[in-house]
Amino acid sequence: MKPIQAFLALYFTVFCVFFVNAQDADPQDEGSVIQNLTPSKLIGKGQFDIKWFNNLYTQTESTFSEGTEPRQSFFTSTLEAYTGVGNNKRWNLGLILEVRSNVVNDAPALDVLQFKNQENRSAAGITAFAPSVKFVPFSGINNFSVQSSLFIPLVSEEVQDGVFFAQQSYRLQNRFFYDYTFPSKTWQIFAELNTEFSLGNEEDSFANNSLNLIPGVFLSYFPSSKFTILALAQHAQRLDLGNDFAQDFTALGTGVKYQLTDELNLEALYTNFVRGNNTGLGETFNLGLRIVL
Repeated sequence: MKPIQAFLALYFTVFCVFFVNAQDADPQDEGSVIQNLTPSKLIGKGQFDIKWFNNLYTQTESTFSEGTEPRQSFFTSTLEAYTGVGNNKRWNLGLILEVRSNVVNDAPALDVLQFKNQENRSAAGITAFAPSVKFVPFSGINNFSVQSSLFIPLVSEEVQDGVFFAQQSYRLQNRFFYDYTFPSKTWQIFAELNTEFSLGNEEDSFANNSLNLIPGVFLSYFPSSKFTILALAQHAQRLDLGNDFAQDFTALGTGVKYQLTDELNLEALYTNFVRGNNTGLGETFNLGLRIVL
């Protein structure tokens, strides 16, 4: 069995087993935001959920060549803000903003934090925004939700001054979230399926007219309600729908989350691209802050 087939089989087996138990899962009245308010759960009317997430991907290897390559690093900072509407915690409305900073030609990875535009070296700026909605499709299953977003590109060219900057694509993204907390409340499993359809003229972007499927599974252990250690596995499969570019990769990682105050929590994640086709084989360093008011 191919790696993608094995991963998808495991993913959907885990998802289905725990989805069957979802209707018997009671909402938790105790604990912290990181334990109770996972991405599967929605906030109530008048509440605000704001997340600032930073991802630094850096590589010196890829499937396009053998051995090491000049370092390339790509930094994405995403700001998401949602508010609850209605009285039953089934609808949230929000907005997503993306900022990118990339450096190439063997520049140090942390040079992305300079946010400079230099020919054949770096590119930076606001790349996209997205109106977004989150909803709970089944009233009796509050730990299964869907997030639907339309990303509108703000870049005129994917490559700026010799540096790849960002996709020049309209991206229709649908993310399906599910979590299950074991009776002990010390273990929790979270599953996500991200589907992203890139729209636009083929000459404008390598990704246009393709569908990206990204399943992921996260297993969390809670030594206390305010602290968790997690392990994760993700796979991305870009399906060619007419643009003559297919791509896939698998990443494994680990991380921690800590509830700093009743409203604010911090997360740090690390992932490594262990295999792939038509892709880089790098690693990511991630840092996020989330506040729920």
